[in-house]
Amino acid sequence: MATGTEPPATAPPPRPAPRGGVHGPSRAALAARHLRTDRWWLAPAGTAAGLLAFVVYSTWRAFANADYYAAPYVSPFYSPCLAENCAPMRHGPNWALLGGWWGLSPALIVLVFPLGFRLTCYYYRKAYYRGFWASPPACAVAEPHRTYTGETRFPLILQNAHRYFFYAALPVAGVLTYDTVLAFRDTGYRWGHMGLGTLVFLANIVLIWAYTLSCHSCRHIVGGKLRHFSRHPLRYRAWRLVGRLNARHMQLAWASLLSVGLADLYVYLVASGAFDDPRFF
Repeated sequence: MATGTEPPATAPPPRPAPRGGVHGPSRAALAARHLRTDRWWLAPAGTAAGLLAFVVYSTWRAFANADYYAAPYVSPFYSPCLAENCAPMRHGPNWALLGGWWGLSPALIVLVFPLGFRLTCYYYRKAYYRGFWASPPACAVAEPHRTYTGETRFPLILQNAHRYFFYAALPVAGVLTYDTVLAFRDTGYRWGHMGLGTLVFLANIVLIWAYTLSCHSCRHIVGGKLRHFSRHPLRYRAWRLVGRLNARHMQLAWASLLSVGLADLYVYLVASGAFDDPRFF
């Protein structure tokens, strides 16, 4: 029975808007977005700028379908050339496996494999996740996304194909090695000659192989399933070698990305007539 002394009924206080991610109710309530005082944004911004510059340049060169062969050099973007509309390359990697129905740039055929290898690479995932998606933008800096599903849903679940792209990258690196051997010729296809382009190709193929063999998948294939290293001494030595390369995977990823772009640029300048290849002998 009401006595008139009860407090008046009031509406319940509004609930706070649901929060997710690191700002969820189960996490520590920190008002600051982060506690870093350094210029942490420089690294992801520089990474995004570098990757974007390469994407723009490689896209232009891949669709150009011109100035990719200047004897004895062939651009790594167009090797091997698998269509009939390839520029004639004497003893070069022009294998018309697809016949004449392909009318677009032949670079669009072969670039799928090295691009897929790099796109699914463990280091490059970290680079463009942070640089473009801010997931997370940097260490100890909360990402702006409310939920995190990792690589368990489409399209990121396709990242699990990295090991298969590694298998495809090996023959591509082998073809680029063949191209480097052909670079020891002159413009008349005579052997025993070297130009500045030969050194460019040599540096590029060394970095390509170093990056490819430093891959995490390669390290796992070499010795990841061994239970007793003492029973497999050769594989153990190979595993240690790949492990040392793997410790420099980030540096090799950037160095090889730069070298393959410079090799293509060098061929473009020579083929377009903007630059003459200096011959040493």
